[in-house]
Amino acid sequence: MTRWRLAAPVDDIREPLLAEPSLPERFALATLVAVDGSAPRDVGAQMLITADDHWGFLSGGCIEDDVARHGREALAEGKARTLRYGEGSPWIDIKLACGSGITVLVEPARSTEPAVAALLGGWHARHAVLWSSDGTSRRAEAAAEAPPADHWDGQRYTRLFPPPLRLVLIGEDGGTLTAASLALAMGWQVALITPGGPETAPMAGIAYHRGDPEAALSAIAPDPWTAIAVLSHDREDDERGLAAALRSEAFYVGAIGARVRLEQRIAKLRGHGVSEAQIARLHAPIGLPGFAKAPREVALSLVAEVAQAFHAAAAVSRSAGVSISSSTPLSAVSR
Repeated sequence: MTRWRLAAPVDDIREPLLAEPSLPERFALATLVAVDGSAPRDVGAQMLITADDHWGFLSGGCIEDDVARHGREALAEGKARTLRYGEGSPWIDIKLACGSGITVLVEPARSTEPAVAALLGGWHARHAVLWSSDGTSRRAEAAAEAPPADHWDGQRYTRLFPPPLRLVLIGEDGGTLTAASLALAMGWQVALITPGGPETAPMAGIAYHRGDPEAALSAIAPDPWTAIAVLSHDREDDERGLAAALRSEAFYVGAIGARVRLEQRIAKLRGHGVSEAQIARLHAPIGLPGFAKAPREVALSLVAEVAQAFHAAAAVSRSAGVSISSSTPLSAVSR
């Protein structure tokens, strides 16, 4: 290894595309389309490859540099290629530690393609996009309420691109700010609501609201890919903000606070017109069990619980054929 691959953790090719000052005119996509046996990544994992760099990983570091080389060759030739690594591969010098066999489709693409515009438009407009490609022609369209699972039929693959997970934090203490930093590192979008807070945001890359939580949530318009966490302490407007969160489409709503005060809080929520079904969605106190109460651990516990709830809700909605917004967020074992 000649350098640290700091871009390897990127899990959504839209992130580096949108992070550039301008879209690269030409790039290659490498998509894991088939896995035989166990492997570090699931079908649908992708890499973005340009002439100078590459992002993402498909097999834990075993093949990424070679895939990037093939991506640049595909760009030069203007033709897609299918790669086989591990079991059944012609390249016996490239070993997969997991002992499996994987198939990767590498395809050149252009930023001017309508499908690319539709894909990035879904990111900005926060709606899911169903992308499909045979390596030569690409299609992208708004996903249905119950989109199919990622699929490869030997010729064309289909992949669902949901909007980026968004975490809305209500608060201002150390746990809140650490949670914001962790969420940004996860590639999530972050909105911070701090009523009467300082004029400037505490960090770059977040949306910042200084007004009433209920009004701020109305402006944010939480969707089925939004999580909301109330981390403020005993503010008069906490319950109004929490009530608004529970009435929203957010897949996760959590609140910090002592268990002994939970019934009192629930009574206030009922007074704000929150239904029993909506109250049942509340994660309180927030976070996974077993963590301490230090701000950093509270933040880590919250971010872990949100990630777990998102994957569990997505798995339920896909298997049951229902919209993620109509499935109750679960804190069960994630997919």
